[in-house]
Amino acid sequence: MKAAFLVAPEGVEQVELTVPWKAVADAGGTPRLVSTHPGRVQAFHHLDKAGTFPVDEVVGRTSAADYDGLVLPGGVANPDALRTDPDAVSFVADFFAAGRPVAAICHAPWVLVEADVVRGRTLTSWPSLRTDIRNAGGTWVDEEVHLCTAGPSTLITSRRPDDLQAFCATLLKEFGTL
Repeated sequence: MKAAFLVAPEGVEQVELTVPWKAVADAGGTPRLVSTHPGRVQAFHHLDKAGTFPVDEVVGRTSAADYDGLVLPGGVANPDALRTDPDAVSFVADFFAAGRPVAAICHAPWVLVEADVVRGRTLTSWPSLRTDIRNAGGTWVDEEVHLCTAGPSTLITSRRPDDLQAFCATLLKEFGTL
């Protein structure tokens, strides 16, 4: 199982990248870091700089067909930057069009809203995204993890880093690694 982890060059919440990454790798999958620019991405712990991570692929030079699933880590700045990048938004939309599973945590559903893939879907997120999701035609719920199968692809969402255990367990089950 090969999973794309899509992040902006700066602003991803480190724990929301590293914990699912480790879960995929520990389950025998192959995680790949995809970003909008080559080089390294700067992760954060809330508002403080944390580690940097090497980019494996640049969005626009890879496609959803190259992966079995997509993981969208959060952080506030990360999805905000991704939703303004047309290649990143298309990359996300292509996973839905192909019926591949997508997992998004915290603020990451902002990218889903921009890709216009939440209409008719039920999902959770950081609470401040509730109105954005509703305005995009989705139903927002306050749950640790929510699995939505009401579309061509499975959508796994969680609210925050405290939900990572449930997020990873559901992600692994739906991505077919268990």
